[in-house]
Amino acid sequence: VQVVESGGGLVRPGGALRVSCTASISMFRFYTMCWFRPSLGKQRELVAVIPSRGTPDYSDSVKGRFTVSRDNAEKTVYLQMNSLKPEDTAVYYCNAVRLTNWGPDQYWGQGTQVTVSS
Repeated sequence: VQVVESGGGLVRPGGALRVSCTASISMFRFYTMCWFRPSLGKQRELVAVIPSRGTPDYSDSVKGRFTVSRDNAEKTVYLQMNSLKPEDTAVYYCNAVRLTNWGPDQYWGQGTQVTVSS
């Protein structure tokens, strides 16, 4: 299984960027897809989550600015980031997780760097 993020880069404050994550998981549509970033004082911050069914959710720090979506046919999840702030600078990691009778089945990507700076 491969989980590959892309689309990171340098953007000015107030700008927008879309990052993508493609996962070569045969049952992708059953996985909850998450975006994480490192956070001071925490191991990592759950930025956005989109379940296989149901409503996406966001951390308070990005709510109203970021939008997560998924395309099950393309096995891809997107994170649209608007009104970016310098404090959004981080490596963004994609995570795919599904609960099974034997515990969580999950996969991580290598991350994509997002830098917000003038």
